[in-house]
Amino acid sequence: MKDDTVVSQRRAIRAAIYTRKSSDEGLDQAFNSLDAQREACAAYIASQRHEGWRELPARFDDGGVSGGTLDRPAIQRLLSEIDAGRVEMVVVYKIDRLTRSLADFAQLVDRFDRAGCSFVSVTQAFNTATSMGRLTLNILLSFAQFEREVTGERIRDKIAASKKRGLWMGGLPPLGYDVKRDGVERALVVNPIEAEAVKLLFQLYDSHETLREVRDAAARKGLRSKLRRFESGRIVGGSVMTAGQIHYLLCNPIYVGRIRHKDQDYPGQHQPILEEALFARVQEKLQARSRRRRVRDKSTGALREPRTRSPLAGRVFDASGDRLTPTHSHRLISLKGSESARGGWRLPAEALERAVASAIAKHLQSLQDRLFVTPTPDLAARLESDLAALVTTLVRTRGTPLQKLAAKIEIAPGAMTVRLDPEAVAEALEVAFDEIAPEHLEFETAFQTRRRGVEQKIILGRFQRAPDENLIRTIAAAHHWLDALRAGVSMAQTARRFGRTAAVLRQRAPLALLSPEITQAILEGRQPPELTVKKLLQTDIPLCWRAQAKLLGFER
Repeated sequence: MKDDTVVSQRRAIRAAIYTRKSSDEGLDQAFNSLDAQREACAAYIASQRHEGWRELPARFDDGGVSGGTLDRPAIQRLLSEIDAGRVEMVVVYKIDRLTRSLADFAQLVDRFDRAGCSFVSVTQAFNTATSMGRLTLNILLSFAQFEREVTGERIRDKIAASKKRGLWMGGLPPLGYDVKRDGVERALVVNPIEAEAVKLLFQLYDSHETLREVRDAAARKGLRSKLRRFESGRIVGGSVMTAGQIHYLLCNPIYVGRIRHKDQDYPGQHQPILEEALFARVQEKLQARSRRRRVRDKSTGALREPRTRSPLAGRVFDASGDRLTPTHSHRLISLKGSESARGGWRLPAEALERAVASAIAKHLQSLQDRLFVTPTPDLAARLESDLAALVTTLVRTRGTPLQKLAAKIEIAPGAMTVRLDPEAVAEALEVAFDEIAPEHLEFETAFQTRRRGVEQKIILGRFQRAPDENLIRTIAAAHHWLDALRAGVSMAQTARRFGRTAAVLRQRAPLALLSPEITQAILEGRQPPELTVKKLLQTDIPLCWRAQAKLLGFER
């Protein structure tokens, strides 16, 4: 009887089940892998009923999603529930269902700890409350990540070996070819009608030598991009070709019977469409057009490189649609009339370039194979290395890569929206233009500027529309404590009533003195991304509301 009373008085622990499967194979079955994982987790929760565990009815299932990223619908919903304090325990079948990345795992553990949430794997016994349990967990995650990386290397090696033999390794066929299945093998076969269009495009460039004239001539002659019909019923292509699409086509060695892998070409097993002489002439003319122009210095008469502008010049706009233009220094981008009363945005060009390049790199890495219209294992494996190379080039190289990829950047107080050029993305990853999913080529990220002496720093981060629940709870508690103190309750009595110490009250009660505007912004999630409870507690908050806004970053 006494034990039953103890169990009944035990605080209920709300447990959420999370399941994941990397591929979508078999998900249409009546009882699939996600159901099997959920059934095992539910049985484990039932076995812990005496500890107060209670299964939540909400389902958090990610089917057909890689564990190498946290950009998954169900895991993001689960994290939102955890942050809101509605989940105290996460139950998974295996740890690698939660994540296969050590970096992501460290981020999850930190987020769980802040929200007072724990998690358990029903097939791997450990306790994360102890140092040994955390060590065991790290070891398990290390092997999960190792397995993922080895699998990726094995697929990439297979693709490289197959391309050296001249085999077509999948993806969408380019204009001029179709894919023919021969058993399990796939081979390229010439599409006679499209092949004539390809020949004509090369002949046009051989004659005109400019992409603009070739584009206009191709449009007049009725040449169109490859029309593709997918099993889902979606139809893409069949439209007038842009200069970028034509440039990608003209550079593709597949038309002279070669297969490209990274920066190497190998003899292919498919039939060529063009003669080597025509293809070589076009490549020479394309390279000649791409060489950098040199100008003669009027004072010395010597040839020099022309003065470079910011690669983002003409591509950056404010929220009202006004263009930001570079100043005479070529180091600063300025705009008059949009940044409220401060007379417009004034941003250091190089810092903005680094920030935009970093944001694009993080966005592309988070997409992985979702960047493609029809992702395949071959494309996903090739993407991992090609994307890593592109990200390295973006971050380390100022100029051309960023100038091509960033089609438009819109800056507003607190947020930056970036639109990528699909042709440039396709060219950088060496895939057909039609393979890129256009819905993923625009993204938003948090954007703040901070001045340190003469230096202006740009701060980017994941754009969070959801308010910081921990910050809100802390400020709300400070208001409750301050109300009690104003009512005449002593500091010691108030501390005992709320289960805190007098030292904590003295440290946190001043948060109730924040201005109404700052408090409202925090409630709506509009505070600067770096404003956390820790920073507030480390800041000597002035009583002047205007000084508060300036000190805490609410006033530029």
